[in-house]
Amino acid sequence: MSAHEEQMSGGTAPRRRLPRALLLAAVCAAALAGESRPAAAFELFGFKLWGSSSDEDADIVDPLRYAVTINAPDADKNLVKKLSNASSLESDVDHPVAGSLGLMAKARSDREQLVAALYADARYEGVVTITIDGKPLDELPPDAEFKGPQPIPVVVEIVAGPKFTLGTIRLAGDAAGLLSADYGLIAGGDAGSGAVLKAEALIVRTLKQEGRPLAKVTDRQIVADHATSTLNVTLTVAAGPVAGYGATTVEGTDKVDRDFTEYMTGLKRGRQYSPDEVSDARDRLLALEVFNSVTLKEADKFDADGNIPIGVQVSERKPRYFGLGGTLSNTEGLGLEGYWGHRNLFGHAEKLRIEGAISGIGSNDLGELNYNAGIMFEKPGVVGPASKFFAGVKTVLEHPDAYDHFSVKGNTGLSYELDKKQTVSAEVALDYSRVTDAFGKHKYLIASIPLQYVYDNRDNRLNPTGGFRLLAYAEPSYDILSGAAFLKLRGEGSAYQSVDSASRFVLAERVAVGSIVGTSLEHVPADRRFYSGGGGSVRGYAYQGIGPKDFNGQPIGGLSFFETSVEMRIAITDTIGIVPFVDAGSVSTKSVPNFSDVKVGAGVGLRYVTPFGPLRIDAAVPLNRDPGDPTFGIYAGIGQAF
Repeated sequence: MSAHEEQMSGGTAPRRRLPRALLLAAVCAAALAGESRPAAAFELFGFKLWGSSSDEDADIVDPLRYAVTINAPDADKNLVKKLSNASSLESDVDHPVAGSLGLMAKARSDREQLVAALYADARYEGVVTITIDGKPLDELPPDAEFKGPQPIPVVVEIVAGPKFTLGTIRLAGDAAGLLSADYGLIAGGDAGSGAVLKAEALIVRTLKQEGRPLAKVTDRQIVADHATSTLNVTLTVAAGPVAGYGATTVEGTDKVDRDFTEYMTGLKRGRQYSPDEVSDARDRLLALEVFNSVTLKEADKFDADGNIPIGVQVSERKPRYFGLGGTLSNTEGLGLEGYWGHRNLFGHAEKLRIEGAISGIGSNDLGELNYNAGIMFEKPGVVGPASKFFAGVKTVLEHPDAYDHFSVKGNTGLSYELDKKQTVSAEVALDYSRVTDAFGKHKYLIASIPLQYVYDNRDNRLNPTGGFRLLAYAEPSYDILSGAAFLKLRGEGSAYQSVDSASRFVLAERVAVGSIVGTSLEHVPADRRFYSGGGGSVRGYAYQGIGPKDFNGQPIGGLSFFETSVEMRIAITDTIGIVPFVDAGSVSTKSVPNFSDVKVGAGVGLRYVTPFGPLRIDAAVPLNRDPGDPTFGIYAGIGQAF
């Protein structure tokens, strides 16, 4: 090694250019460092509703307060932000530490995290110096006491140094035949510790995808050349033999059946190992909604048959749950709903859910409010881990402008995941209804077989920034009372694309089209016809307000429809965003969509991001309104519009 080169190590001696220890170990240790404490105060969406910070700090022994200053004169704005985010001294400055010893321990931990942040930004000559009450951290005795007035001053001086790039890259051992560029390791490219860690993980996963569960990095040589500001990387990898699954053992179950949990992993003994299947098994167990956490881990050695045992560790959720929700719109009024459910009725993750809702409050007379109630049952794993049986009964009493409707519907069916992205379902349903609409009063007894296919590769179901979702739906139906038969078809697609690398700007588009064939409009129950308008379709117009109308100006629905929406989802901060949008739609009495009378609405929305999805408020105006259409619409709810 030349005088200008040092091999990376993990320690974080703050006053040396680069310590002689293992870089990746230091990065991992810093990433895992952290503190946890119970929350005595209660916060909702970032607002403290009761309690105070002092409540949380009341149990700290010998509380000591400090003030921190971070100086990084040669760091750019992005690096300054990364360093600020990495500093627990800064993020926890409002909370006292446990005496002088606690402050020194926190400062040492902070130094580790700041060095890791410098490495992540490829700053391998960075120097971090911390002083407490004017004294360098490394010169303080273990029993140092800070007796001065509080808060005790803490100063962090950071010299970032030059940004390194990758120099020579060598993959050795069983990875010798792989191209480093395929894993982001390119001469002159990103030399940040995160890029090296990511490449290492991808290389190991490539070998594991060949069915080699014990593939691992056996040696790494990471050398910084300070004369050229380059990082030279050598990774040696051992692939290990191809193997199948051994025994799957489950720990952590209590009310959920252990054997059922093992069955739902779908990892059959002897079948060739695949890391993707192991990942799918974890997702499948989480989708049961009976576990808070699920961890699957391969054993560190093969069993007597040369297979790899899989260990499953779970923690269970409380089986019962309940909730309340609501929506608000100036065109549709207030809606309230409540539900109660059980996630594990008989020990095999069977779900029972009872729910009810009332809507139209404020927009309808009390005698014309809308009600619905239902009970639903699901049982997973009936014909393999990827399957789900479902059944339900639902009753509805509603009074939209288009019709008055009462129905009782029962259904039962099966859904099956073809893979992580594709799901199919089929069911049998029987629906008795009484409908009053522009064509008079009618009774129906509809037997139907709804069929559905969904392809979904969105990166986030609650707030996607990439990917798309496609839905195809077909429902052949037969009215036992009148003998009318018809087929309802519906297709929908939505796509999401980040305009920038940070996903601060996301373009979202949606298109939906539908058609009913086989009979005339009056023979299709009013609640099964197509409508458009309102918060879930074309904003700015009344609910079901778009399309053909009767002589009283009330919508009658149609045999076909078309809708499209475009949104630009703009993140102002990490939690607040604005969404300008344009919606358009049309409804026709013919079985083919008619684009001669397309209605367009436009507006802007506000989003507040929460762990369970964005809170949404949209305001829209109709751009080509007809007499009787509202002048604007305001809608509130949970989740993106699509």
